[in-house]
Amino acid sequence: MSAARARGRGDGREASRTQLVCAAIDCFARLGYQGTTIDRIARDAGVTKGAVYYHFRDKEQLLFDAVKDHVGEFERQVLAEVTPETDAMAALRRVVDVCFFHATVSNHRRFIITLMIEALDTNPRLSIEFRNILRRMRDFLADVVRDGQRRGTLRTGVSPEAAAAVIAGGIMGAEIQHYQDREQVDLRATLDTLVEQLAAWLAPRGAEKRKAAGGGTRPW
Repeated sequence: MSAARARGRGDGREASRTQLVCAAIDCFARLGYQGTTIDRIARDAGVTKGAVYYHFRDKEQLLFDAVKDHVGEFERQVLAEVTPETDAMAALRRVVDVCFFHATVSNHRRFIITLMIEALDTNPRLSIEFRNILRRMRDFLADVVRDGQRRGTLRTGVSPEAAAAVIAGGIMGAEIQHYQDREQVDLRATLDTLVEQLAAWLAPRGAEKRKAAGGGTRPW
């Protein structure tokens, strides 16, 4: 077999894997883990059941690979857009914007939220995976808040860890309400309100503002 043909076959296999992951995400988002079957994924992807088992051992492996692919893409986008030089509130706005983008351009964000809730009682292994995902998200948000406090742009009387939990909860809570009732809950408006409330809550108080403006010793 020529090198070109070998590359072509490899590309086809990878394309088929990507196609299966996308179909699986759509099924999991709409039907949940328990309601999704390998037959349904294969049918939606337009491939045979054997093609699914060529790439994945079983439905659980397909689920885990789909979760990792999506979460990895999301985390890479956040890290690419939020640099160490970014103002803390601007960084939090960018995180919210990335969440909104993923929640509205495809079923991928809904897929994560749906499975995260379902896994609480039905899949301990997946629940552990989601716990680690949420911890990474909160750690990232806490670092953003902590950096803003060091720079004097966010008030210091707030626990970064508590703020991170509030921010993550606000984003996910808004998404769940939107998915349940799109007619009543405007996700963009709700997330914009969340950012406004965070800005008011985390704004430096009088003395901290003067220090940040150069009127006193920096907090670091």
